Amino acid sequence: MQQQCTPTPESATRVLPCGARLDGFKTRRRAERRDHSCGSAARVQGASALVLTALCLLSCCTTLEATGPAEPSSSADVLTADQAVQIAIANNRNLKIVSLSLDSSKEKLEAEKTRRLPSFNTYVFASQLLQPISFTVPAGQFGTYPTIGPIPATTTPISTPSQPTAYIFATASQPLLTLYKINLHIHGQELSVAQAAQKVREERISIVDDVRQAYYAIVEIQNAIEATDASIKQYEELDRISIHYVAEKVVLKSEGLEVKTKLAQQQYQLLQYQDKLATAKEALNNLLGRDINTSFQVANPTELTLVEEDLAGAQALALSQDPKVKEAEITVKQADNARRMAKSQYLPDLGASFHYLSPFGVNFVPTNVMGLGFEFNWEPFEWGRRKHEVNESTIAVEQSKLSLDDTKAQILINVDQHYRELHEARAAVNVASAAQESSREKLREVTYKFEQQTALLRDVLQQQSAVEGANADYNEAMAKFWTAKANFQKAIGEE
Repeated sequence: MQQQCTPTPESATRVLPCGARLDGFKTRRRAERRDHSCGSAARVQGASALVLTALCLLSCCTTLEATGPAEPSSSADVLTADQAVQIAIANNRNLKIVSLSLDSSKEKLEAEKTRRLPSFNTYVFASQLLQPISFTVPAGQFGTYPTIGPIPATTTPISTPSQPTAYIFATASQPLLTLYKINLHIHGQELSVAQAAQKVREERISIVDDVRQAYYAIVEIQNAIEATDASIKQYEELDRISIHYVAEKVVLKSEGLEVKTKLAQQQYQLLQYQDKLATAKEALNNLLGRDINTSFQVANPTELTLVEEDLAGAQALALSQDPKVKEAEITVKQADNARRMAKSQYLPDLGASFHYLSPFGVNFVPTNVMGLGFEFNWEPFEWGRRKHEVNESTIAVEQSKLSLDDTKAQILINVDQHYRELHEARAAVNVASAAQESSREKLREVTYKFEQQTALLRDVLQQQSAVEGANADYNEAMAKFWTAKANFQKAIGEE
């Protein structure tokens, strides 16, 4: 039976409610307790108790770490995922470039609409004659009259000396039958504007998805940093205690070295995570269109949102609002409009026109010549060119329709894939959560066994490593869930 003894006042300050010893030393320690004094037994019991207390503290810290991350530092603003999306939509450079392309298409459309209105053209040629303009009007050139005689009566020379001259030619034209062709061209430009608008929306959805992916990647890295930092603190405390116990031969030297190795591994991993975090934050700042060195903290979304359960509804929503489907539909309309424009070439160009001609500085030439009439332009025979152009446009229409069907099929496949991945990610969170809870319970059990002298310190350290792995798997599963959620939102065309 184990000898009972009362600790001295000095040793009483070190003894804690629970004691622990290594299983490999049980026989030797029992023999020592028969021979040693009560003070020696109390010292060994106190040393074991401190080891167990450190391990209990390690387990508690692990539990707190898995429960939730520490509050973000007040020195940097907390940035939520929704705020990041709003900032990116307002400031992202690529999105601004695509938006400017849309503005350019709108301006081009407004310019094309002016072709419906009358057009005015003026041509002026001012010059200096290099030699005089001379010609002769024979006698009677303009007729011979009984009472007057010939006009002119004699041969008359007319000459314009070498002096500055000017020719002014002005027209004003209003298209009539040509308006049909102009309207078709304008409609094609309207379709181009609509297509550019869909490209802006597609880019916006892509930017939103990129921001969410980058944000959740930072959340995952930040959680890993917090978990690693907590592990470092635990191993530092355990290393401090193990150095003392190795000297007292309560803990094997190899086990003390193992603690140092795990501490070094955790410190190296912390450095890697910190570098990854810095790079990820720079990438997110660039997506947000701001200085890459802007400091911020991310908010960890601990609450899981509901996953989509209505696959048919998600498919219908994707087909109704996905910009790629809209672009394919616009392409069909553009091909049909091109076919109509090809057929319009059978029609002649007809418009009302006013012409004005006036030469200045030239003698014996009318200075104001004006005319109002119609302009008609048509190519009656073109060797079947128009027919082939119409056939080519008709084939393009069929191609665009097939492309639209293929785009819809690809959209549905993409929605279905991300729908399944989202549900798999949600199930993976449940698995990781169960594994995390199981590893914590095993750590408590092996800690209790160590207290009862049926487990070694190595067993506790191994289980602590398993808890760290389970925590890492849980953080990764959470990050994959939010990533899958963002991918599904992008698949159905949601911003």
